[in-house]
Amino acid sequence: MTQSPRVAVLDYGIGNLRSAQKALEAVGANAQLTIDASVVSSADAVVLPGVGAFDACMHALRQSGLEDVVHNAVSSGVPFLGICVGMQMLFDSSDEGQHSAGLGIIPGHVKWIPSDVQRPQMQWNQLKLLSPDPMFDGLGNSPWMYFVHSLHGVPADPSHVVATVHYGESLNVAFRKGNVFATQFHPEKSASAGLGLLKNFVQAAVSA
Repeated sequence: MTQSPRVAVLDYGIGNLRSAQKALEAVGANAQLTIDASVVSSADAVVLPGVGAFDACMHALRQSGLEDVVHNAVSSGVPFLGICVGMQMLFDSSDEGQHSAGLGIIPGHVKWIPSDVQRPQMQWNQLKLLSPDPMFDGLGNSPWMYFVHSLHGVPADPSHVVATVHYGESLNVAFRKGNVFATQFHPEKSASAGLGLLKNFVQAAVSA
């Protein structure tokens, strides 16, 4: 029997991170909530979830001693997934963040979505895939995903955007930079399409 890949879900005390862990377990991962650098360094893949406000999440991550752990995981080349505010934290900075710099892994800035639509966007929305990515294998050309957000990432290099949605205007909602994949939507709350994406992530951990 093939051993389940070990996926470290970074647990820095923000929100309900167990939902991401349970969804990863459902698609075959040995997923563990952890702040232990040795556990993260030995994992086959790493997930950075996040809910709430940018400054609070960055402060909690740094207080937990996980900033260098994130950078080391990214540098190691293992599959790395950022979700929601975890995605936003990968950027340099955010309109919402008045006191904290981001991680600077995806160069760029996180901006408010348009003021003439309801914020946050709290609904299902249909992705427009801009370029092939293994995380979307088997999901069709326009999968539906679930969103709860008021901001979106604007990378310095537009080629890092792999999917958008329309909500008032075109919003960037999925990103790829090397071994790092990041989503504004919540795959763990996105039914079969979201589980399909997480299954692809776990398969990437097996193949890495």
